[in-house]
Amino acid sequence: MSDMDETLGSNPGSEYEMLALQIQDLKAQILDYKLKNELLEKELLQLRKENGQLKRMPLFVAAVIDVLDNGEVYLRQQGNNQEYVTTVNAKLHRILKPGMKVAVNNTLSIVKTIGTIYDSRVRVMELDEQPDVTFEQVGGLREEIEEVREAVEYPLTKPEVYERVGVEPPKGILLYGPPGTGKTLIAKAVAHQSHAKFIRMSGSELVHKYIGEGAQLVRELFVLARERAPAIVFIDEIDAIGSMRTNDGTSGSAEVQRTLMQLLAEMDGFGNRGNVRIMAATNRIDMLDPALLRPGRFDRIIRIPLPDNGARLEILKIHTAKMTLAGDVDLAGIVERTGETTGAELQAICREAGMMAVRRDAESVEQEDFLAAIKKVKRDVTAPDTCMYI
Repeated sequence: MSDMDETLGSNPGSEYEMLALQIQDLKAQILDYKLKNELLEKELLQLRKENGQLKRMPLFVAAVIDVLDNGEVYLRQQGNNQEYVTTVNAKLHRILKPGMKVAVNNTLSIVKTIGTIYDSRVRVMELDEQPDVTFEQVGGLREEIEEVREAVEYPLTKPEVYERVGVEPPKGILLYGPPGTGKTLIAKAVAHQSHAKFIRMSGSELVHKYIGEGAQLVRELFVLARERAPAIVFIDEIDAIGSMRTNDGTSGSAEVQRTLMQLLAEMDGFGNRGNVRIMAATNRIDMLDPALLRPGRFDRIIRIPLPDNGARLEILKIHTAKMTLAGDVDLAGIVERTGETTGAELQAICREAGMMAVRRDAESVEQEDFLAAIKKVKRDVTAPDTCMYI
């Protein structure tokens, strides 16, 4: 008998199976260790990369002021406004342009180009998704809406008509009137219908503590709009920065005025504004600076009044379209009871009437719910002074 036969004993088949299973188990362990080794190698590579970044000298941001001859570039470092001239290679010299941002090292040599960098507060002003509001959801204001569309929407969607007639469309429009009459709602409808980039902001977002910060935001806002053109810039509550200039001697007032002057220059200065339309809204047109209201900056100043009887009926139909109304609901009678009411108040009346029906677990909203909602929304308060909106 051979040595193999002696080793296997009397049952060689079971011994072979056991050895085969052990071999498979060892192969599985080898595969598992290979996978763990690959993960460790990737982790080691990432750690080496991070270690290299930590050892690398930091880069500073500078702006290209001018591209000179002989491969030289005139730069201004961001933050401390230090200016200097450096030399670059021919390939980099060809692609550099004034205004471009670049990264420089400790020796003030250009390492790479960055392009245009916007303040994060400016980037979030650009709407990525269009609002779902259409002009059909704005009750009344037919003439006002048509004026807005002629000044903002049609020049972007039908430019050939203006070229054929040979007229330049208005550059900007200002909507003013009492609060809640639909100024911002019209702006949302324009953003939906125009198929252009819509950049919205509030006037208070341009008021800052440090000197020059508000003016810098205005500059970057319009640079962004020109790059995204055709674009619409909507400034809500523009009276926050556009109020009449006074000399009260405070630094805060001076900074607001600097921001206003930058806005005036961007709206109608020596620079080309390009295919950028401007909309603005305010409740206090009486506070705005005359330089802001002149033609060339706001070519159309449109008053958004309180809705009349017909407009109030349209607004009520819009806000009750999805509501389940009882047979006794008389919208015309509700219109008669809601004189001197804004569109926002009418929306609140419809909402409160629905909430009263929900409270008593009803199947539909009844006339009594609307009457109770009118009393709740239109409280006995002194009527506001509307002379400033006329």
